[in-house]
Amino acid sequence: MPSPHVESVEEMSAVRRPALNVLLAAPRGFCAGVDRAIQIVELALAKFGAPVYVRHEIVHNRYVVESLKAKGAVFVEELSEIPDTDQPVIFSAHGVPKSVPMAARSRNLFAIDATCPLVFKVHMEASRHHAEGRRILLIGHAGHPEVEGTTGQLPPGAVTLIQSAADAEAIEAEDDARLAYVTQTTLSVDDTAEIVAILKRRFPAIVGPHKEDICYATTNRQAAVKAIAGKVGLTLVVGAPNSSNSLRLVEVAERAGCPKAILIQRADDIPWETFEGLSAVGITAGASAPEALVDEVIEALRARFAITIEQVTTANERIAFNVPRELREPAA
Repeated sequence: MPSPHVESVEEMSAVRRPALNVLLAAPRGFCAGVDRAIQIVELALAKFGAPVYVRHEIVHNRYVVESLKAKGAVFVEELSEIPDTDQPVIFSAHGVPKSVPMAARSRNLFAIDATCPLVFKVHMEASRHHAEGRRILLIGHAGHPEVEGTTGQLPPGAVTLIQSAADAEAIEAEDDARLAYVTQTTLSVDDTAEIVAILKRRFPAIVGPHKEDICYATTNRQAAVKAIAGKVGLTLVVGAPNSSNSLRLVEVAERAGCPKAILIQRADDIPWETFEGLSAVGITAGASAPEALVDEVIEALRARFAITIEQVTTANERIAFNVPRELREPAA
């Protein structure tokens, strides 16, 4: 007589775990600008040794910052915190006001600029409009380092910040032929389109960028979230609370039909009580969140649910940016 089948621990665990479908938005996570900025710090450490000083968080992600600290990066908020040194001083991917590299030169600091090329493009646009005599309207969020960097390219008063549709309706201008707008690269595509439409209605001669300033990565990640939002009961956005593009993904998910979207930094932040009765969840990650954190979240879900994973891809990204020349050259 055959012996009865004895279930393994894994089989019994799988029986007990409720089923959960996981929709993974793609693209998600690191963009080319973030990848380049992190690479700049790592290459500087490899070439010049520790310490390498970094003004502001190189990208808005605690996991990334702590990983680089462990390798010898020293993060500061202002150049005044850096001692006199021959070691590299790196400016973050968000860009800096002109006063920062000027201060670095005055102290003969070895500065390396990790500003994202797409942010640098906005700086150049704003500077060109100003040189041509236009007043600059910057669509963005007050206090964000990218906004401070763009505003800081020009003299005080040359840039007016527009944070909302209400701001766009309220702004006054004597000569709309002398107006131009630029935008922060990490905004909500839909919100920005609404603000731009208001500005163009009120000021038909306003000049905008030849190609929109919201970067490809922000646009692609928001489109991917929209593709899954209506199919899940909860969207988990892996990212930092000070990451603009991550916060926008939460907003986009809810507006696109997801009943609830939550920003989490790590798997430890997952609010398990919100999973009651759910059959499907979505996962995405902001442009400064590494894929390792997405993997961590998936493993946490796997420990509690019998999960099936479906990746929903809306675009394929093949963009890469070169690192500065001083890091491409071999050490002397």
